[in-house]
Amino acid sequence: MELTTSLLAIMSRHRPLMNVFDKVPVVHRDAFVAPSASITGDVHVGHGSSIWYGCVLRGDVNNISIGSGTNIQDNTLVHVAKSNLSGKVLPTIIGDNVTVGHSAVLQGCTVEDEAFIGMGATLLDGVYIEKHAMVAAGALVRQNTRIPYGEVWGGNPARFLRKLTEDEMAFFSQSALNYSNLAQAHAAENEKELDATEFEKVVRKKFARGDGEHDSVPNLSDDVLLDKSSKAS
Repeated sequence: MELTTSLLAIMSRHRPLMNVFDKVPVVHRDAFVAPSASITGDVHVGHGSSIWYGCVLRGDVNNISIGSGTNIQDNTLVHVAKSNLSGKVLPTIIGDNVTVGHSAVLQGCTVEDEAFIGMGATLLDGVYIEKHAMVAAGALVRQNTRIPYGEVWGGNPARFLRKLTEDEMAFFSQSALNYSNLAQAHAAENEKELDATEFEKVVRKKFARGDGEHDSVPNLSDDVLLDKSSKAS
């Protein structure tokens, strides 16, 4: 097992957290960062936030700040940008309890608390999303656009669509909480040692019964699996 672990380390140089120059990522101990994510440079991730699989947060020429309870979903890119108006490099600031959908691009923008960014949306430099505002899936928000509180914007280029209801705005907070809870399960699984996960594969394969299309596997608790793994070792 030690040999296998050593070979894995040699074959993969990926590091979820990486310094750039003198810029160091700071991630709260209760945040979840998926092993295939990349957080580099001056990036701060707050309590209970989650950075999901395939995400890239690149704070090399300015900083990225992510608040508490925010989820940055799979394959999203967060970077900084140079403003065409001031010539300055703009940071990216994302507040608390924000949901950023899969494969979004956020560059040099600000997103206030409890906002919702849909899947595949693009926010360019200088964009400002106010609290409880929503950017629809696939939207392109052009430079220096401000989306007011409680509004939905969508399209390419993004434009005002309608006002959000109170129930919809309440859902944004619930969505963030759901992802925070889900991240805890992923964090627990990713913290398992290699020998525990390999043993779990063996156990599930042994008890699996194929029906031609699906496998039926026992509902084995983590405690049982880890206990059996320790005995086997």
